[in-house]
Amino acid sequence: MSLTAHYDRTDLELLDALQDDIPFVSHPWIVIADRLGISEPELLNRMERLQAAGILRGVTPVLESRRLGITTATLIALRVPESRIPEVARIINLYPEVSHNYRRDHDYSIWFTLAAATEERIGEVLDEILNKTGISEADMLNLPTRAQYKIDVRFSCCPDYGEV
Repeated sequence: MSLTAHYDRTDLELLDALQDDIPFVSHPWIVIADRLGISEPELLNRMERLQAAGILRGVTPVLESRRLGITTATLIALRVPESRIPEVARIINLYPEVSHNYRRDHDYSIWFTLAAATEERIGEVLDEILNKTGISEADMLNLPTRAQYKIDVRFSCCPDYGEV
């Protein structure tokens, strides 16, 4: 589906604007609406419509995990038989230390990230997951974070948005 075929320029500009920083003011939606040349109610209606269409999943803060005491992380890949993927995924999702859990069409079929305050806690969670699932360490890749490079992830919906 092409965004431009189903949504007007204001929708696309709104999607781009929501990927920018939301202003820390008492009425941030008014600031964004003014920037787009629409009213706050129209902006909110468009956001609701885009959310109902499944295009806008939400508007959430981006937290700096290290300042919250979450100082270590790792990417884990598990070799899981096809028939066990839902069961193993459910076990992994029980842990609040798991921030992403996704399936890949690969020999290592489940990938997830673990983040915690200490490497010891990462080890505890990983041991529990392996014990509960019966997956052996030989069927796991453990790729700890050695350095963080923060980059921005945006999906440009309106290429000339900056000209608004």
